[in-house]
Amino acid sequence: MTVYATIADLEARFPNELALVAADETTGLRDDTRIERGILDASIEVRGILAGRYSPAELAGLDQDSLDLLRVYTTDIAFYRIALSFTRSTENIKERYDQAIKRLEAIASGKGALTGGNTGGGGPTDPTEDVGQNEVVLQAPERVFTRERLSRI
Repeated sequence: MTVYATIADLEARFPNELALVAADETTGLRDDTRIERGILDASIEVRGILAGRYSPAELAGLDQDSLDLLRVYTTDIAFYRIALSFTRSTENIKERYDQAIKRLEAIASGKGALTGGNTGGGGPTDPTEDVGQNEVVLQAPERVFTRERLSRI
């Protein structure tokens, strides 16, 4: 399962806040296990929102720019989930979470897009291989009545 952020990403984005928000109630030390669960839950939430538009294969083939974008949104969502887990949420954390969800929903509805990396060299061998989850594919036999065939009659 793809995880779109790491503890290091949270530390880089929220260096002082993470230690305060994620401190264990009894020891006062940062609880990395609960942080990792928050990141995993946030990644699942991101995939759940984007599943309306992107297939799992498309999400697995995202390019670095799209992964960086998802990392930003995932860190905001994860930080909110971690703060809730420790009952230390604030309005600022909730506002960042709401904005991240809103932006992901906009991408899922088509008001933005994620791009995939080009992994192949010569194009797809199966014509349905490059089709998105919500696209229609029609396959039909060759036309029977063409101008050339009708002129022979």
